[in-house]
Amino acid sequence: MCDPQGLTPSGVAIYFTKIEKKCQPEHFKKILNGEKNFELRLADWQCQPGDILILREWDPETKDYTGRQIEKEVGYILKTKNITFFSKADAEKYGYQVIGFK
Repeated sequence: MCDPQGLTPSGVAIYFTKIEKKCQPEHFKKILNGEKNFELRLADWQCQPGDILILREWDPETKDYTGRQIEKEVGYILKTKNITFFSKADAEKYGYQVIGFK
C-alpha cells in the first residue's frame, strides 16, 4: 500500500509504502513504551526511509494477532551480513537490516 507523502519541488508526488510485520509481545511492549526504537529484521523484503512499518503484536502461544498495532516511520536502514541471529542460509541469501524509528 502506498500513500502520497508530499510533493517534490517540481510537483511530483512522493510515495512511501506501508508495510505490515509481526512483532513479538516482549518487543512490542518495549517499542510501545519508547524503550526500543529500532528493528532487526531479515532483509528478505525492501523498505526505505519514509516508509511506515505497521507492527502488529503477534502472540506465539495462540498463533494469532492480539489486535494491537503500532505505526512507525522508517528513518534509517543499516544492512549487514555479519550477524549470526538467523540461519546461515537465510543470512547468505538476504543479509540483515536494522530499522531505526523516528
